Parts: sequence; C-alpha cells; structure tokens
Amino acid sequence: MIKKSVYNKLVKLNLKHKSSAIALIDPDIKNDSKLGKIVNIANNAGFDAIFVGGSIIMDSLFDSRLKFIKSNTDLPVILFPGSSNQVSKEADALLYLSLISGRNPQYLIGEHVKSAPKIYSIGLETIPTGYILIDGGCKTSVEIISNTISLPPNKMDIILSHALAGQFLGQKLIYLEMGSNSNKTIDPELVKYIKSKLSIPLIVGGGIKTVKSAKEISNSGADFIVLSSLLEQSLDMSYLKEVCDSIHEY
Repeated sequence: MIKKSVYNKLVKLNLKHKSSAIALIDPDIKNDSKLGKIVNIANNAGFDAIFVGGSIIMDSLFDSRLKFIKSNTDLPVILFPGSSNQVSKEADALLYLSLISGRNPQYLIGEHVKSAPKIYSIGLETIPTGYILIDGGCKTSVEIISNTISLPPNKMDIILSHALAGQFLGQKLIYLEMGSNSNKTIDPELVKYIKSKLSIPLIVGGGIKTVKSAKEISNSGADFIVLSSLLEQSLDMSYLKEVCDSIHEY
C-alpha cells in the first residue's frame, strides 16, 4: 500500500514559511568528492526538502548515492527523475513528472508506463507534477535529452495555458524550470501571473543564484524555490543560509 504523506508535508511547509527552499542534488559521479558537504549544507543552511535527480547519470551508482543522501539527512528526499531508470526504494517519494511544455510522448507518458510497475512494487509515493521548461537563452540538458523545445518567457498566456492544462489533468504541482545552470532567472512577473491563476502549488527553479533573485521569486508567489547550481558550486554554508532565509522571510 502506497502511503500518501510526503506531499502533505510539502504543502504544510508553507504554513510556516512564505516559500520553501528545496536543495536539488545531482547524484552523478561529478559530485562524489563533495556529496557529503552538499548534504551537510542542505541539512544546516535552512533547506526544507531535497530533490535528487539529473538529466543523465554517467555510471551505475545512482542507488548507492541516493542511499548515502537518505542516510545522512532527516529532510524529505524526493526523486526528481530524468528517466524511468531513476526510480528507487531509497527515496521517500517521487515527482511523477510530465514534461507538458514539450510534445515528445516519451516524456508525456512513455517513461511513466515503463516506471509504473516498479513504483507499484516498491510502494513509492508519487506526486504528479506538470513540468514546464522556460527558455533561458541557451539549450539545457533537459531539452537535449528530451528532444523538446522550451517555451518563450514572454508568451505568458501560452505558459499559463500549459500550467492550467496540468492542473486540470489532476497534477498536484506545477514546476517552472529555466535550467539549473541558466544565466537568467524566471521573470518574477511571470511567476506572479501564473500563481494568481493556479489553485495548486507552484515550484520555480533555474538560475537562482543570489539573495536578491531568491527573494524576488519568493515575493512573486512561488511556493517552492529550487536551488541547484548555487548549492553545488559555492558550497558556502553562510551564504546559502542567507538565501534560504530570504526565501522563508515574510
């Protein structure tokens, strides 16, 4: 029997914070030498949950790295899978991502069909999530791997139409993504516009590398803000704590 608890915990986080801070950890070989430090920062800088996943994993050690992360934190550990291969019993839950900004059926339903029997057999909680890529000016790993095209950031009504379609299809979260290492962040006005029309929580990620950008996205109404490149590249506990505080702050 699959327990439905992690999603409820996520929703309750925002009863005490304006927005919640999510650490996105790429469980690939490139982070092996600093994985312990990344998890320690996630534990102590004020993050509320951990997403684990990447567009591509370059070896066969995904499960062992996920197990290491899970055994060294009390935060919810939620899979952010790049494919059906990134499903594991070591996690607390899984974002059941549907790449609704693209038209590649493999990432709309194909990967879901492949992963469903394993998810069922291990009793992993799924959180249906509408995943929307926003163009940040350079081609992202997700675009390359999924063979899809990001939505133009100035086409706010088209982005809203995708977000509402995800909501009407029964997805529990909408995730606006501009690419983890983007030099741009999603326009706070776009976030405000989308959030004003949705009745489900909104996640925003990509290019958020400063206190100012984190605070702007938080003030615009994002329920969850994902930090990835800043976490991996800076490894600066005090600065990341400042960023998380700006996300939480009313």
